[in-house]
Amino acid sequence: MKRLLFPLLLIPLLWSCEKDTSESTSTPNIIIVFTDDQGYQDIGTNGAVGFETPNLDRMAAEGIRFTDFYAAQAVCSASRAGLLTGCYPNRLGIHGAFMPNAKKGLNPNEVTIAEMLKDNGYQTAIYGKWHLGDAQEFLPTRQGFDEYFGIPYSNDMWPYHPQQGPVFNFGPLPLYENEEIIDTLTDQSSLTTQITERSVDFIRRHKDQPFFLYVAHPQPHVPLFVSDKFKGKSERGLYGDVIMEIDWSVGEILKELKAQGIDENTLVIFTSDNGPWLNYGEHSGSALPLREGKGTALEGGQREPAIARWPGKLEAGKTISTPMMNIDVLPTIAEITGSQLPQQTIDGKSVWKVWTGETSDSPQEAYYFYYHVNELQGVRYKNWKMYFPHSYRSLNGREGGKDGLPVPYEYLKFEEIALYDLSQDISETTDVASEYPEVVEEIKALAANMRQRLGDALTQVEGSETRQPGMIEN
Repeated sequence: MKRLLFPLLLIPLLWSCEKDTSESTSTPNIIIVFTDDQGYQDIGTNGAVGFETPNLDRMAAEGIRFTDFYAAQAVCSASRAGLLTGCYPNRLGIHGAFMPNAKKGLNPNEVTIAEMLKDNGYQTAIYGKWHLGDAQEFLPTRQGFDEYFGIPYSNDMWPYHPQQGPVFNFGPLPLYENEEIIDTLTDQSSLTTQITERSVDFIRRHKDQPFFLYVAHPQPHVPLFVSDKFKGKSERGLYGDVIMEIDWSVGEILKELKAQGIDENTLVIFTSDNGPWLNYGEHSGSALPLREGKGTALEGGQREPAIARWPGKLEAGKTISTPMMNIDVLPTIAEITGSQLPQQTIDGKSVWKVWTGETSDSPQEAYYFYYHVNELQGVRYKNWKMYFPHSYRSLNGREGGKDGLPVPYEYLKFEEIALYDLSQDISETTDVASEYPEVVEEIKALAANMRQRLGDALTQVEGSETRQPGMIEN
C-alpha cells in the first residue's frame, strides 16, 4: 500500500511544477534601455546626421516608434524617478540632479518597476547609472533590484570635471557591484562594453524565468568616452562614435534574445532621460527640429527618441504620435505583466491600448512640465503646448563649446503665456495664444487643478499630495 501511495502523492506535485513552468515562460520579460542626454534627433529614424544607428533603426522597423514621447523632467535624477515610479518627480520631492553625498534619495517607501515586478516573481537587474541616491539605503539593491553594476550618479561628478576647483570639488567616481565599491574610475572607455556584457550575461542566466533588465547607459552625458572599437568611426566625431557604440549595445541585447529563443516573449523599450546638453557644443547631441535642450521644459528638453519592440505583440514599423511620458511606463508594464500597481497615488496611466492600436486617444488629460523646485512651466494638451511666464536657459543662437568644455548659457524669459500648435509648429516658433483664447483658458483650468494637487513654486501654491524623498538622519 505504501508503494502505491507514494507515486500517487507525487502526481499533484509534478502537475504543479509543470503548470508553474508554463506560466513563467508566458510571462514577458521587460528590458528598458535608458540613455543619458541623448537628443531627439540622435537616432537614424529621427534624422541623425553624421552617424548611423542600424540596430535602433531595425528595432523601430520591427516595433513602434513614438514621435511625442516625453521625459518626466529635463534633468537626470528627476527623470529617472519618474520612469521608475510612474510619478511626476515633484510628487516625490525630487528636483534636478542629486549631487554626491546628497544625504537624500528616492524614498524606499516608493515602489519602483523593479519592486513591482519582483513581487510578481521577476529577477531584476540594473547595469549603468543609478542617480537616485548614493547612500547605502537608497542604492538599487534596496529598491527592488537583485543586481547592480554601475555608477551611483552622473559620470561628470568626478575630479576630472573641467570646472573642478573653481566650481566643483568632486571626489572619486566609484564603480559599484551591488553594494560594494569595486573600483574608482579614472577612465570610462570600457564602461559601455562592460554594461553590455553584463546585460547579455543576465539574459543568458535568466532565460528560463521572467526578468526585468534596466540598462541605464551613462553615455552620451559628458565627458564622452568610447571604446577603441568605435573610436573615429563616425563623421560626427566623438559624440557620433558614442551613439554608435550605444547602438551596438542595443544590437547585442537583441541578438542575445534571439539566440536564447525569448525574442518574442520580451518587450524592449528604448528612450533617454532628457534632451541634449547644448552648451557643450560638439560634445552634445541634437534635438532638432525641436526648440532648446536639456534643462528646459521646451520640446527639446523633454521630448525624447523612443521605441518599443515586442515581436508578435506590437505592430512592426508603426509610428505613434499620441503624447505619452515615461511616467506611463510603469502602469503599462503592470498591465502587460498582470502585476499589482503601487498602493500609493501615481500619475502615470497605462498606454498599452495606444501601443496596440485599440485607441489613439491618450489616457491622460494632459502632461505637466515642471522644473527647478516645483515650478509648473508648461502643459501639453492634445496638440497644444502652453508655457506660463518663466525663465529658461538658452544659447540664444550662439555656438556651444568645443573639446568637452561648456560655454555659459544666457537666461531668456517667457514674459506672457505662450501657446504653440505642435501639429503645425513642432519647432515652437509662432505663439498663437491670442488666436486661441479658449484653448488658453482650458489649459489654465487644467493647470490650476494640478497646482492644487502638486503645488507650484511660481505661484506660491503648496501641494497637498506631494511626498518626501528619503533622507539620511544626522
